Amino acid sequence: MTEAGPLERWAAVAARACDAKSGDETVVLDVGDVLAITDAFVITSATNTRLVRTIAEEVEEQVVLAGGPKPARVEGLDDLRWVLLDYGSFVVHVFLDEARRYYELERLWADVPRLDWRLVPEPARRPR
Repeated sequence: MTEAGPLERWAAVAARACDAKSGDETVVLDVGDVLAITDAFVITSATNTRLVRTIAEEVEEQVVLAGGPKPARVEGLDDLRWVLLDYGSFVVHVFLDEARRYYELERLWADVPRLDWRLVPEPARRPR
């Protein structure tokens, strides 16, 4: 594996943060070749709205601690069914389970490559 660039590192950090807070079936999709507005989607889901919020907060914190950016915008915190953290080069989608099943983003983007985020080396952390 070649050394991961910033996009891969930060997307992997986001995916690990989802996984650490019990995100379900976390995936990273490489959508850059088919979608002009971003390069990657990180997708996860949770069983309840409190966990959706917890995961979104953890992603934001861990990406910054890894030297990454803060999201340019965050949407969905009002009802917590689908929280979107837009980092520009990647977007994190934290779904409530039933919303994820309804929108089926993985099926919509089934033809794009997946990044195995577990194989991307973890970056050095900034002190808290």
